[in-house]
Amino acid sequence: MKIFRFALIAAAMLTASVSNAQYNRGNATVVAQNYDISDNLDLQAVASIFGESRDLEDFERRINDPSAQISNLDLNNDNYVDYLRVVEVAENDMRVIVIQSVLGQDQFQDVATIELERQRNKTVHVQIVGNSFIYGPNYIYEPYYYSTPVFFDLFWLATYRPYYSPWYWGYYPTYYSYWRPMPVFRYHRHIYSHIDQRNRYSYTDNRRMVRADRMYNNVRGNSLERKSPNRSFASRNENVTNRHGLEASRSSRNSSMNHANGLRSGNRGESVSRSQNLDRSNMGFSRSNTINSERQRVNNSDFSRVRSTSTERVKVENNNFRNIRSNSTFERRESAPASSRIERSSRISSQPNRTFSQPSSSRSSSPTMRSSSPSMNRSAAPSMNRSSGSIGGGRSSSGSGMTRGGR
Repeated sequence: MKIFRFALIAAAMLTASVSNAQYNRGNATVVAQNYDISDNLDLQAVASIFGESRDLEDFERRINDPSAQISNLDLNNDNYVDYLRVVEVAENDMRVIVIQSVLGQDQFQDVATIELERQRNKTVHVQIVGNSFIYGPNYIYEPYYYSTPVFFDLFWLATYRPYYSPWYWGYYPTYYSYWRPMPVFRYHRHIYSHIDQRNRYSYTDNRRMVRADRMYNNVRGNSLERKSPNRSFASRNENVTNRHGLEASRSSRNSSMNHANGLRSGNRGESVSRSQNLDRSNMGFSRSNTINSERQRVNNSDFSRVRSTSTERVKVENNNFRNIRSNSTFERRESAPASSRIERSSRISSQPNRTFSQPSSSRSSSPTMRSSSPSMNRSAAPSMNRSSGSIGGGRSSSGSGMTRGGR
C-alpha cells in the first residue's frame, strides 16, 4: 500500500513538473543578445582593483588571480583565459600603465591603459582607457577613489623604477593557473562583487593625456589587430561608436522589450480576465437558463398535473351530479302519481295558449278553453276533478264545467 501511494505521489509530481515546464516554455520570452569581446573585461573592476593594490606587481597578481577571475578574455580562442601582463612607461609627471593580453610566443595585444598625471597641487588624475580595437575609440572611465591609494606617492619618488612584467607565453608565476572562460551573463554577475561601490566611476570621452599613445608606442602590442583586422570594434558594431554607445543601445532595447513584454502581459491578463468574465457570465446565463427551463418544466408539469387533477375532479363531480340528478329524477318519477304527470303535461301544453291569448277578452278565451276541455275530459276526467282542488289551474276547468252545465 505504501509503495502504491509513493508511486502515485511521484507520478503526480512528475506530471506537475512537466506541465509547468511546458507552460514556461510556451510563455517564456527568449531574448537574443549578441555578446561582444569587450564584455569579457570590466574596466570599472580594473580601476577598483588598481586603487586597492600595493604596487603594480600586486596589481598584476590581482587581475590574474584564478580565484578572483577578474578577466574573462580569450582573444586567441584557445578556450582558456589569457594572461594579462602589466608594462609601465614614465615621462616627467605622467605615467602610462599598459595592460596586455599574452596571445602566443612574442604575441601581445593591448587591452587597456591606466594613465596618471600629477598636477601642480600634487593631485593625481587617473583615467582608464579601453583599447580602440576592443572597446572602440574614447571609451574612458575616471575613477574617484574615496581614499587615495597608498602607492600613488611612489610613482614620483626619485628612486622609483618603472615596472615591466617578467612573464610571457609559457612562463607564468606560480600562483597562476589556466581556467576556462565563463558565459558572459555569468561573468557580469560575478564581476559586480569585485567593484568597490564606495568609489565613483565617471564616464568621459575626453582624454587628458594626449601624449599617451606616443609614450608607450615602443611597448605597444597589436598582434590581434594585424592578424584579424575584421575583428575590430567598428567591424563588430556598425551602428555605435564605442562600448558606451553599445551599452546605451542595449539598455534602450531592453527597456523597450520590457515595456513591450509588460504591455503584452497586461493585454494577456486583460484578455484572460475578459474571457474569465465572459465565461462566468456565460456560466451564469446558462445556469439561469437551466434554472428557468427547470422551473418552466416544473411549472408545466405541475400545471398539467393540476389540470389533469382538476379535470378528473370535474369529471367525477359531473358524474356524481349526473348520478344524483338521475337518482332524484328517478325517485320523483317513481314517487309521483300518474295524475300529477298528466296534470303537469296538461299545464305545460296549455301554458303557451294562455300566454298568447292573455291580452284578448275573456269571451275569446272561453272557446279556447272550451276546445281544450273535451280532450282533457276525454283523457282523465275523474283525475282532473280530483286534482283541481289542489292545483291552481282548476279555475279554468271549473269554468268550462259550469259552461257546459248551463247548456
